[in-house]
Amino acid sequence: MKVGAVKLGVAPPAANRGIAILDFFLRLIAITGTLAGAIAMATTNQTLPFFSRFVRFRAKFNDLPSLAFFVVASSIVSAYLILSLALSVLHIVKANAVNSRVLLLLLDTAAMGLLMAGSSAAAAIVQLAHEGINKVNWFAICQQYNSFCKRVSGSLIGSYAGVLVLILLILLSGVALSRR
Repeated sequence: MKVGAVKLGVAPPAANRGIAILDFFLRLIAITGTLAGAIAMATTNQTLPFFSRFVRFRAKFNDLPSLAFFVVASSIVSAYLILSLALSVLHIVKANAVNSRVLLLLLDTAAMGLLMAGSSAAAAIVQLAHEGINKVNWFAICQQYNSFCKRVSGSLIGSYAGVLVLILLILLSGVALSRR
């Protein structure tokens, strides 16, 4: 083989470095979505007066276990994504790191599954809160707790954006590994 010739199936280091930089920025976007969703859900509450100002009904996220699971799952994934930034920086500096890329691929897949489980559980409760089920006398509470429901729905948007970015990160890791 001549000097300077390119081997088939091997990406040049500049291409791998470009993938690593994209990986880093996608992780920052995923952190923003998951952390914003967790904070928005954890700080959601609304109080409504009932007949008088002394008797009140209060809606908080931890009244519903599915919403509490969502906050815990989103917080765990956010913490993982913050910690994984170190490996992402390592891939920028050292473009040939394979073992850490495989580790990130596996952990990103687990994080995506956890975040999807939390988001799906919360989405089911939010749908029930918006529409209710009249056959079993579960009434929609979003007519009364309007700001609570809007804020909870908004936190799900950030979380599903995080799921989408994690899927992109998994695909990007697969592409980076296949180029080696």
